[in-house]
Amino acid sequence: MKIYERYLAREIYGASFLVLAAFLALFAFFDLITELQEIGQGGYLIQHALGYVALTLPGRSYEIMPIAVLIGTLYALTLLARHSEITVLRASGLPTGTLLLTLAKIGLLFVVLTFLIGEFVTPPAERMAKQLRLVAQSKLIAQEFRSGLWVKDGLSFINVRNVMPDGGLRGVRVYAFDENYQLRSLSEAEQGSYLPPNRWRLTNVAQTLYTADNRTVLAHHDELIWQSALNPEILSVLLVMPERMSLITLFQYVRHLSENHQKTERYEIALWKKLVYPLAILVMMALAVPFAYAHDRLSPVSAKVFAGVMLGILFHMLNGMFSHLGVINNWRPLTAAVIPSVMFLLAAGSMLWWVERR
Repeated sequence: MKIYERYLAREIYGASFLVLAAFLALFAFFDLITELQEIGQGGYLIQHALGYVALTLPGRSYEIMPIAVLIGTLYALTLLARHSEITVLRASGLPTGTLLLTLAKIGLLFVVLTFLIGEFVTPPAERMAKQLRLVAQSKLIAQEFRSGLWVKDGLSFINVRNVMPDGGLRGVRVYAFDENYQLRSLSEAEQGSYLPPNRWRLTNVAQTLYTADNRTVLAHHDELIWQSALNPEILSVLLVMPERMSLITLFQYVRHLSENHQKTERYEIALWKKLVYPLAILVMMALAVPFAYAHDRLSPVSAKVFAGVMLGILFHMLNGMFSHLGVINNWRPLTAAVIPSVMFLLAAGSMLWWVERR
């Protein structure tokens, strides 16, 4: 790596990680304020709130990494331009294409880091955060074993073989006991779907009733409504949002939906976004170059940083908006995932062309 490349890398890394730390501190502060309202529910204490907020930080890091890199790169390049260092590099024969290539090499660290956080850190951290919150609030006692998820709900014990990312259940067993802890019924259902509030529709149910005179009665129901405090929020201790799932989980669930002839658009878009989102960092870095080229010694750096913040917020909004539009309008998942990045890449190219013409 050349001397100027090491210098640019040091400045961009330092500024970007500083911006990321500032954003995380800000989000943690507001998340903690929100969690303070939950303190006192069950056994939920301040230490639980702090633990919950800490466990959500990897997900926050994944979301705001492109914005942090945009602002950090913009700040670093603008500061170099203000000291005429960018001008010296260009006067020394550094073409714009070489500068963009250098920024891409520097940005690979952020791309890899973002992918690793989104794939290996965020999903388990999100599950741990939700489980910590629910257990501390004493909503239900749940434990995952090889036989599935076991949940105690009043006088009943529920065993769920598989919990789907959409909140549906597969392989449900409900063991109902009386006040003397005598088993009164065993219901086995193939599938379960939630009907708010506090109801589940069980399908293909085989029910065994145990009577007081030690007899058993067998019954079969194509559909059965089951009242339970169990709900998708409770089950979410094992789940995360589609955008924060791992690639493997998303791929497996998309395949499951396809095999059952169900809509897959939302999860396919999330799958493609997991692949495209880290690469958006390179687009953000390219977007910072025109601002540095157009800078003069008298213009304030804070104005460029503010512009970077606004562009980052706009990118975050468009990223979420096109995901929803893709689901609503049945767009191709790849198209919905790449449109925001392509729009910003075209904007960066247009701005750079305009600045070069000047």
